[in-house]
Amino acid sequence: MTTIERIPKEEIPKEPPPVYAHTTAGADWDVPLKGSLKESRCGVGAGATLLSRFDRILPPHKRYLGRSRRTFLIILAVVFVCILALIIGLAVGLSHKSKTRNLPLPTGAQTYTGDLTYYGTGLGACGIDSTDNDPIVAISHFVFDAAQKGSDPNANPLCGRKIRAQRNDNGVMKSIDLTVVDRCTGCQPDDLDVSPAMFAELADPALGRVKVTWAWL
Repeated sequence: MTTIERIPKEEIPKEPPPVYAHTTAGADWDVPLKGSLKESRCGVGAGATLLSRFDRILPPHKRYLGRSRRTFLIILAVVFVCILALIIGLAVGLSHKSKTRNLPLPTGAQTYTGDLTYYGTGLGACGIDSTDNDPIVAISHFVFDAAQKGSDPNANPLCGRKIRAQRNDNGVMKSIDLTVVDRCTGCQPDDLDVSPAMFAELADPALGRVKVTWAWL
């Protein structure tokens, strides 16, 4: 009778079971992860901690002002946006006021002192065609633009306004009344640019540029 020798079985090392993650890419089965479950959670650990803290501050099951947490947060966001828009609007308004506060606009009886120059007349920003002998004036673009309403410069409220310009010419006080018909791009806020004939009424044209005192009428 033949004796059959029993060969001992080798123990197969046990491997840890694979970790599976559910995918949402259209498959109905799970795909094993490469790393351990602990490693797979490291990317979301910080987010989970923040969410946990947020839930402790505003528990999701409670109601706030009679509304759910989600509705309450939406209301808070809307209020915040409205307040932010109001602050920005006020800042823009204050900035605009600060820019126009010191401009020589016709808001009172103030007098201003600036440079007086003359230019070759013609069709001005107010849509009026003038000659070199007309009693007209071009005011600074700073002042003209600050008063502008709408996009049509012909409708600027300063067009047609009267200005009285005065100058002491060697002890003789000279004065002329001028009508605003144009916008001077090279003038500072207090400067006036007049027709050649009007400059000659106040100073020697050879001077080209002199000081003048003026006020709105």
